[in-house]
Amino acid sequence: MRVGLRPFLRSIKVSILGSSPLYKSECSKSAASTTTISGSKLKFSGIEQTHLGFLNSSKSNLALKLKASREGVGLVQETKMDPPNLIKKSKDGSDSFTEMKQRFLSFKKEKYLGNLECYQELAEAQAPKFLVISCADSRVCPSYILGFQPGEAFVVRNIANLVPPFENGPCETNAALEFSVNALQVENILVTGHSCCGGIRALMGMEDEENSSSFIKNWVVVGKSAKSSTKAIASNLSFDQQCKHCEKESINHSLLNLLTYPWVEERVAKEQSKARKRWIHHQES
Repeated sequence: MRVGLRPFLRSIKVSILGSSPLYKSECSKSAASTTTISGSKLKFSGIEQTHLGFLNSSKSNLALKLKASREGVGLVQETKMDPPNLIKKSKDGSDSFTEMKQRFLSFKKEKYLGNLECYQELAEAQAPKFLVISCADSRVCPSYILGFQPGEAFVVRNIANLVPPFENGPCETNAALEFSVNALQVENILVTGHSCCGGIRALMGMEDEENSSSFIKNWVVVGKSAKSSTKAIASNLSFDQQCKHCEKESINHSLLNLLTYPWVEERVAKEQSKARKRWIHHQES
């Protein structure tokens, strides 16, 4: 099967040594209203190069150097799988809901009841290893592409998988970032993007300083710095090629925006300092 999408991935990783605290849900018998990170030993692995993307760290300072891949990983294209059984559209929607109901009943019988102990533990607490910030595009589901199981990833989806800078003020995305980092203490933050992104296309098609009542345009303007750098580098390319470039560029800018949040920047700075001291000690010994 060949799907006309080529997801590409970038990540910034904060690793926590030892076990992560479990965040108790409200339905838990011993619910906890707050969780702190005091006493946790944190290890920032820097910016690492993996098969998911290209990121580099600098030993000389805290500046993070980001490198955009010119080609997507193509996880969907390179994966052989049976065609997914998609819910077909109907005029009144009745068939769609019938199919959805059957899927839920199948999940409950085959997966939920078959792994009841696991789901009961998840009902009491969650300790996901990843925060994933992904596009809301229906064709790019992070759990499907990356194989996440229940409890493994705290997922935030928005138009064009954007991370606004801290100074922009509160929104759903940075609320989820604060909760996952400070309360759940996730070890990794993964920003994913994809080709043919309608949100990026809307961003690139906007006029500078355009005033709009559109919720979409008022959101994607978060990526204006990625648009500016794309225009500076790829102004001689076609509009479609500029959009393709901006899809990658916006991820790099989102990674930089993550570092404008005090609780993320603090962990990065502490662990880079520790890594530098260990390196100096190793050289001296």
